[in-house]
This record gives sequence, structure tokens and C-alpha cells, in this order.
Amino acid sequence: MSSENVPSGASAAVLLPSQPVPEEAIAIEGPNFDNILDLQDLLGSYERIGFQASSLGRAIQIVDKMRKWRLSDDPVDEDESERYLSPEVRVRTRCSVFLSYTSNLISSGLREHKHVSAIVTTAGGIEEDFVKCLGKTYLADWNLDGADLRKRGMNRIGNLVVPNDNYCKFEDWLTPILDSMLAEQKETGEVWTPSTVIRRLGKEINNEESVYYWAYKNDIPVFCPALTDGSLGDMIYFHSFRSPGLIVDIVKDIRNLNELSRTSKKAGMIILGGGVSKHQVANAMLIRNGADYSVYINTGQEFDGSDSGARPDEAVSWGKIRAGAESVKVFADATLIFPLLVAATFAKKGKDDM
Repeated sequence: MSSENVPSGASAAVLLPSQPVPEEAIAIEGPNFDNILDLQDLLGSYERIGFQASSLGRAIQIVDKMRKWRLSDDPVDEDESERYLSPEVRVRTRCSVFLSYTSNLISSGLREHKHVSAIVTTAGGIEEDFVKCLGKTYLADWNLDGADLRKRGMNRIGNLVVPNDNYCKFEDWLTPILDSMLAEQKETGEVWTPSTVIRRLGKEINNEESVYYWAYKNDIPVFCPALTDGSLGDMIYFHSFRSPGLIVDIVKDIRNLNELSRTSKKAGMIILGGGVSKHQVANAMLIRNGADYSVYINTGQEFDGSDSGARPDEAVSWGKIRAGAESVKVFADATLIFPLLVAATFAKKGKDDM
């Protein structure tokens, strides 16, 4: 063999010709920083960057579709109920957006405007909102010594520290409200549900820094299937000794959440993090044979079989996301991504604002 001849097998392997690229393929292209970019220009470039930046770009597209959809966009079904035959009603009928988040994300939520139809969160996602209104949370460090913090009455949440005095203030604020709720229950015979408890606390806090104050003001239901899993549960536990009898009915809430899903003409999920709040929303979507739009933002992985790490396609297999629905998972810390998603969608001004 001549030393000048390239081995044909090696050449064929390395120089394998490509098939034609489809015309609709998106070419990878980063933002042009030679031009002056505003935030919307920058976020608009994410779709073409690749990896999780492109997933965020896709999430922006899907959330915008949730925001902009109207029933008038679709043809009238043959079996459409009389309620939805009016053109005016069809124009006003929007996609129901269900927002789910875990307690560590409570500071990055939507507050003052009615962007969502319902919220589902954890007990920590409820109580930390009120605790922040009663006392400050401080930036700290991931590596502080736990035993030393315990001696000093400081509770660490990642790289945040919450003085335990804040939870003492929370008990002082909450206990008389629980007393009033128990008295009202005895007087009327009406028992409470997690969502009505949260609504009442949102009213009582009367603080514009509170997510649940705005949920109360805008009549947005907030569901918490594990309401007792945290400091709020501790206070209810203590209260049950001093003044037993308060009843919180989870059955009524699951009916209300599932019915809100079932009766939605279009439904979308925005899920931040995982756990019980993620699955509660997804399971409610099963009642209507799946969500039409879904955006997951979390760092969970699926190799251990957890629902927290599961990708949207797993939910399709269960009927929690409709086959053919638009969905994406952004593998990232939601505290980084969710504010950008909001800035590119809900925070934009225009005729489609909700």
C-alpha cells in the first residue's frame, strides 16, 4: 500500500456525506452583542442558542400560547354547550393556567395581577410567605455549621437563614386567627378546607408583599394538599391541644381543583420544582384527559423513577398531558429561569395581557 493513499474505510467513516437539512431547521446562532440588546431581544435569541437556553425559548413560546389562546380561536364543536355558543363568551374564554411551585420558590412568584387560574403549593410555600411578612430572611452561606446555627436559633434554607423568632411571631399572629376560624366553624357548621384557610390568611395578612394577599384580592384559589407539613402544621397541632375541634377538609379541595381542571376549555401547567405540588396539578389534568400546554422547570432527574424528575412524556403515558400537546422541561434552577420566563411573557405589555 502506498503511503500517499488514505485508507478508504477511514476516509468513508470520517467524511460521511450528510443528507439535506430540512428547510425548517433552526440554525444555531448566539445573540449579537455588537448590537444594543434589550431584555426582550436577549430572551428572544435563546431559542437558537441550544441546550437549556433553547428549552427556555420553547417554554416562552408555550406560555405565550397559554396567555393568548381564546375559545374563539377554535371552531364550534357540534356538541358545544349553549353557554359557549355566544361569540362574546368565546372571545372572553381563556386558557386556565395552573401554577405549581415548592416552598423554596415562594419569592419568585406572580403577585399583583390575575395571571393564573389556580395555584398549588406545599405547606412551606404557604407559611414562608407569611413569615417573610412578619420578619426578614437573610442571605447567608451554604456551608454554615448546622449545630452552631441550631444553638443560635437560626434556620438555614440553602444559602438563606431565617431567625427562629420569625416563627414565634408567626405563631403569635396565627393563633388568634385559628381561634376565630374555630368559632366561625362552630357557629355556622361550615368546615374549612386548605384553600379557604389560605384565603383567610391572605386576607388577614393585609400586606402587599404577600403572594396570598394578592391571591385573596384577585380571587385566585390556592390549593395545598399537604397543608400540615411544616410550621403551619406545628401551629395547628399546638392549637388542637388548647382549642380542639378545628376541621380542615381535604376532600372538598380535591373536588374543587379537579372540577376547575375538568371544566376548563383549555388548560396549561407551569410547574416549578417537583414533589406533591407538581403531581397534584398533573393528576388534576388527568380528569380532563390531559393538559394542553405544559412547562416544567426543575433540576430533577428521572433515573430514580421519581415523579419530581419525570419528563413530560411520562405524564403523557398517564393521560396527564394530552398526546400531541405542547410541552417542554427546562433542566435548571427555577429561581434563575422563572423570572426570565415571566419577563418574556406575563410581564410584557400588550393586548394579550391577562
